[in-house]
Amino acid sequence: MSSPGSATGHRVAEAGERALIERIRSRVPAADPALVVGIGDDAAVAIPDRGALQVLTTDALVEGVHFDRRFSTPADIGHKALAVNVSDVASMGATSRFALLSLMLPAHTTLIEVDELLEGLLELAKRLRITLAGGNITRSPGPLVLDVTVIGSVRPRRILTRAGGRAGDDLYVTGRIGAARAGLEWLREQCVQSGEANAVGGVTLPRPADRDLAECVERYCRPEPRSRLGAILGRTRTASACMDLSDGLADAVTQLASASHTGAEIDAALLPMHPSAHAWFSRIGADAVSAAVAGGDDYELLFAVSPKRRGRLRGVFREARGVPITKIGALTADRSIGLTRNGRLEPLPTGFVHF
Repeated sequence: MSSPGSATGHRVAEAGERALIERIRSRVPAADPALVVGIGDDAAVAIPDRGALQVLTTDALVEGVHFDRRFSTPADIGHKALAVNVSDVASMGATSRFALLSLMLPAHTTLIEVDELLEGLLELAKRLRITLAGGNITRSPGPLVLDVTVIGSVRPRRILTRAGGRAGDDLYVTGRIGAARAGLEWLREQCVQSGEANAVGGVTLPRPADRDLAECVERYCRPEPRSRLGAILGRTRTASACMDLSDGLADAVTQLASASHTGAEIDAALLPMHPSAHAWFSRIGADAVSAAVAGGDDYELLFAVSPKRRGRLRGVFREARGVPITKIGALTADRSIGLTRNGRLEPLPTGFVHF
């Protein structure tokens, strides 16, 4: 079998399943000692953290739905496939430990594309100390699909859910919103203007000259899950409820309030919108606030804090390492959910939905 990085033009259909699995295994670093049986057996075997609960999540990225190969590199796709799952674990106050990767590959996929997909995933896994424990490979008659399962760990009484909020709790959000949507729309515009068909590893579209707008593009292509902050919110028991912004702030506010049996009121003047996202939406004639609130793929954290736990936020701010944390509103006894703008309460925009 060829070593990783060689025979770059060969397709997975020519290499065969067993050779492809061995190719992947050869690229995975030495396993965490807690992984007793790893890649190559019928299933992985791991030692759970003593006295901790396990947190399990899974999410699939489908070509044409979650990524576009005209402007997402294979490494981007691999990174994102892991990041979206880590974000879910973080929103539960947990720390990600192990990952399983299932690849559904079109027959024309090349070995170098698989190498680069894995490289993007493993780079993030190494930084977050996550072990790739196994997975599956199968042929796809249609689009490329990556399905990742992440297993995390959290101590009892430190787990966060969407349902823990109460009326009167303040709502906070990490980072800045709207960046990923602005980056995605900029990329789509470039594709239309260039008229270039791009395959994985093909044409690399230029990045914006404006550094802040380039940050928006990077935020879409390679989202940074707030894994550390999620674990801090759980460990310090600062948050009463939490959810990540996979499908947009509007969707997260609605779901968190619904699960907590409350309403919610968000103040448009407080929203930490990315400045280049605001400028981009204004340039194309969109309502910048509505676009940022509805846009998905930010993977920030929305969390509620009860009045009696507000003092704990000082410690969270100190440990945030420069990530902004902004109060944006509150949960209410009135079950209505809305956005206050210019003294008026208006309905929240609809977030991303699959169906």
